[in-house]
Amino acid sequence: MSDQKQPRNFSRRNTIKKMAALGTAALCAPFIITPSRGLAKERQQKIFIRTSGGYIQQAYAEILFKPFYQASGIEVIGIPSNAEPTAEVKAMVETNTYNWHMACLSHRAIQFLGQRYLEPHRLEQDPIIATIMPQFMTPYSVGTNVFTIVLAYRTDAFKGRQAPKTWRDFWDVKNFPGRRGLRKSPFDTIEEALMADGVLPNAVYPCDLDRAFRSLDRIKPHISVWYQNAPETEQLLKSGEVDLIPAFTDRVLSAIDAGAPVAYSWDQHIYGYDNWTILKGTPNADACREFIKFASHPKRQALLAPYGIGPTQPEVLKPDYIDPKHAKLLATYPDNFNQGLASNGVYWMNNQSSVIERYNHWLLD
Repeated sequence: MSDQKQPRNFSRRNTIKKMAALGTAALCAPFIITPSRGLAKERQQKIFIRTSGGYIQQAYAEILFKPFYQASGIEVIGIPSNAEPTAEVKAMVETNTYNWHMACLSHRAIQFLGQRYLEPHRLEQDPIIATIMPQFMTPYSVGTNVFTIVLAYRTDAFKGRQAPKTWRDFWDVKNFPGRRGLRKSPFDTIEEALMADGVLPNAVYPCDLDRAFRSLDRIKPHISVWYQNAPETEQLLKSGEVDLIPAFTDRVLSAIDAGAPVAYSWDQHIYGYDNWTILKGTPNADACREFIKFASHPKRQALLAPYGIGPTQPEVLKPDYIDPKHAKLLATYPDNFNQGLASNGVYWMNNQSSVIERYNHWLLD
């Protein structure tokens, strides 16, 4: 339940600047690949990977894509796309027309796509992959980044008085007054509403939606900003437009690094994870497997940690790989991890459409 601030010597911004100086990621328009085209040898030496873009793609380009090319001769090209591209993956597989060989997808997307649209990676016995935390593995996905939502707040808004720690505190506008932001999506917001109403983390799923929306009714009049994406939360914290907001830790750390008076609580954080996946039937599946092994090495994951990219290899958290002060800022650090709630991908697979529809109606009501 302790507040977290980024140590002064752990500068994501400086790290990013140094890495950016090495050169930006090579981008190109999507090359349409079909199994029947008879790919030329040089084309077989390329892997196209869907990423979420932005600074994460820059990190992957410098730490994973370029070194992998130098080591293997296989070029990796990142192609950014918005949100969860499950529809795009389905269309590519069903038509045998591939814009991507691989896709970096969230735990929720894995549940939607599964064996019908994703290739088995068959890497369970590989010595590198076998050491990944088992909860971040399926036969069709290898976890690469544990991300999490925390309660972030402006320290200047709570100077001289108690700071918020839990979602119940976020909902408590009397004892914790201030401008609030909330996500314009039910993902994580439903879970926050239930825990704010006293539901224990181990009892959140399956979600009692009637109870969640009654809880949301209470906080709705006090929300100043409804945000849609992660970068907005960083800007809202830095500008002081909000005093309390659920936000991804990488954005909170970025705001702190920029000098904003911001802190956050690990209590009741809600975590999910991104995965390396191979599209079913895609060309170059074996090359994709080699990349996954390369990208999953603890040394590579340790280099990604300054970006707030949570390692799935427990080895990374040891002093041999990363300074203990830095490790304490990551979602999978044991003291942090044990305070969190795992976002339930199966629940959202079964209920996503109906909950989104209800949430959107609630927002407009």
